[in-house]
Amino acid sequence: MSAARILIIEDDVTLSDQIAHLLEDSGFTTRQCQDGQKGLFAALQQSFDLILLDILIPSLDGLSVLNQLRKTKQTPVMMITASGAEQERIEGYRTGADDYLPKPFNFTEMLLRIEALLRRSSRDVAAHSQPSQLQIGDLRLNRVNQGVNIGQLTLELTPIQFKLLWTLAENQGEILSKAFLYQCVLDRPFSRYDRSLDMHLSRVRKKLIEAGMPCDCLATVHGKGYRFS
Repeated sequence: MSAARILIIEDDVTLSDQIAHLLEDSGFTTRQCQDGQKGLFAALQQSFDLILLDILIPSLDGLSVLNQLRKTKQTPVMMITASGAEQERIEGYRTGADDYLPKPFNFTEMLLRIEALLRRSSRDVAAHSQPSQLQIGDLRLNRVNQGVNIGQLTLELTPIQFKLLWTLAENQGEILSKAFLYQCVLDRPFSRYDRSLDMHLSRVRKKLIEAGMPCDCLATVHGKGYRFS
């Protein structure tokens, strides 16, 4: 199995080098870019398994890079943000980020979160006993290629968004708790201060509604969790 390829888009050369050396020592292959334009070009022209993307980078900021990237690619993206920059993290999730890492961060934690994100994003995680496709009304999900169709429309979801929708759709009508979804979809324990699941679900709901699904197709059951109707 070939090493996972990680693109680092970070203008702090010292930090970028430290991250690259750590990842390479852990068996990953890396490429570094120090500004948004070059990083976006690399992300679009080459195939990467994960992108580490700082928000505050020159020539094209991280959110703009992510927005342009999501028009054609669903490569998993971990945003690097300033400590306490909650609004930036929210905007990142809305734009399609899969996870975030606030500065200053512990390199061991960073490595563990990267490995967790790569595991979650792998397309070959379906157990043999589970179906590769789901159809509920006009909604069709294909686990093999992570395809999502509503009628003749094709929806573009990130790997995390797809896994969230699949999990909810597979348990149609059942209320799934946040704690369960955090562990199952995000591969980490639930924290009431962590809004990442809310952001992912909001993004999926918006895409479904825009494609013609009912407004309550993904319902929030206050105090209990979420339900696909």
